[in-house]
Amino acid sequence: MLGRSNVGKSSLLNALTGVRGLARVSATPGRTQLVNFFRVESDFYLADLPGYGFARVPQSVRAGWERLVRSYLEDRGPLALCVFLVDVRHDPGEHDRALQGYLEELQLPYVICATKSDKLGRGELNRRIAKLQSALGARAQAVLPVSATEGTGLEPLWNRIRSAAKTRREASRGH
Repeated sequence: MLGRSNVGKSSLLNALTGVRGLARVSATPGRTQLVNFFRVESDFYLADLPGYGFARVPQSVRAGWERLVRSYLEDRGPLALCVFLVDVRHDPGEHDRALQGYLEELQLPYVICATKSDKLGRGELNRRIAKLQSALGARAQAVLPVSATEGTGLEPLWNRIRSAAKTRREASRGH
């Protein structure tokens, strides 16, 4: 799970797993400061990475988080899929574009999840999704609107995650 602070990474993890409080959720940006791993079934792990952006922490701490995330992404052989979260209510920022560029540079598979989709009406949500697809380029045709609060979009996201994990497992077995 990748994205800016307060985009809903931990909330989405809790909603996906159906375990309230599994990942620490806070209204204060920057609470996730390490890579937190969550074993799913017996097949794979989900990882909650520190966010970027709003956290009120010293620049040196932020730089440490960036090094941690970069190291994780660059040195993670079994990584099957990056779940890149953006808040559907806001245009992608400089950091979002930088993360997307980095994922593409490393040729990592990713899906974009537009979080907090429950905060908008259907018409506005469709307009915002179209705007995100346009702003984030061709790879963003896979923008999935999700709501951790209402549970919408979780099944398509789970399908993507499980499919990527299965493909990765089969590839590592030599199939």
